[in-house]
Amino acid sequence: MPNNIPPVTAAEPASAFLRLLTVLDTLRTQCPWDKKQTMETLRHLTIEETYELSDAILEGDLEEVKKELGDVMMHLVFYARIASETNDFTIVDVLNSVCDKLISRHPHIYGDVEVQDEQDVKRNWEKLKLKEGNKSVLAGVPVGLPSLVKASRIQEKARGVGFDWEDKTQVWEKVEEEMQEFKNEFNVVDNEAIDIEKAEDEFGDLLFSLINYARFININPENALEKTNKKFIKRFQYLESKAKENGKELQDMTLAEMDVYWNEAKKH
Repeated sequence: MPNNIPPVTAAEPASAFLRLLTVLDTLRTQCPWDKKQTMETLRHLTIEETYELSDAILEGDLEEVKKELGDVMMHLVFYARIASETNDFTIVDVLNSVCDKLISRHPHIYGDVEVQDEQDVKRNWEKLKLKEGNKSVLAGVPVGLPSLVKASRIQEKARGVGFDWEDKTQVWEKVEEEMQEFKNEFNVVDNEAIDIEKAEDEFGDLLFSLINYARFININPENALEKTNKKFIKRFQYLESKAKENGKELQDMTLAEMDVYWNEAKKH
């Protein structure tokens, strides 16, 4: 076989994974681009691949999900390969480490701990992390997460140790309270200037409470917002297309004229 290309193997996960390791080892030693890569140069590419996977999941495109999973998997193996060159760790260390963690954090499966539901599992998970050395329940929330995702993770972590509302009606009351406080910042008198910094602070509180309510009714706020983003993009592009078909430029149209096409887009 030319260039010693590893053949497609039988349908065993171990064989397929070994094929990926072999291909990557070859690229690392023979490809000029792969030779130059470091963890730092791969980082932004990995983030991009993760977002592409997220997009494919939201679109429900399973063929694309399969492809993007492969790209993400390749990146993970690449990091381990780079670390092995400096004798820091290998892919074997990575895999054994995550297996050990999963076993340790699931004593209801691999030990004698009893749980009643998933909330018990989450509470045990957070308690175990604290025993492992985490100084705070919130220490496991990555600093670099997008703010919307971070808010969700913060709330989930707090809930894991029992710091939470008792029911959704309480949360909705908080949403309404925060909405009123936000509105109050714009009830200015005469020529009084709006305190933008205070308004921004109240808006953040409102968003945080809405994200909290979404959690109580089992809505993922990140997914919900991204679906709305995609919906808006499709409708706006329809608007642009229809305007072009009729020889018009958006900037020369009235809002009422654009609304006609927008309402058409909603029906489509």
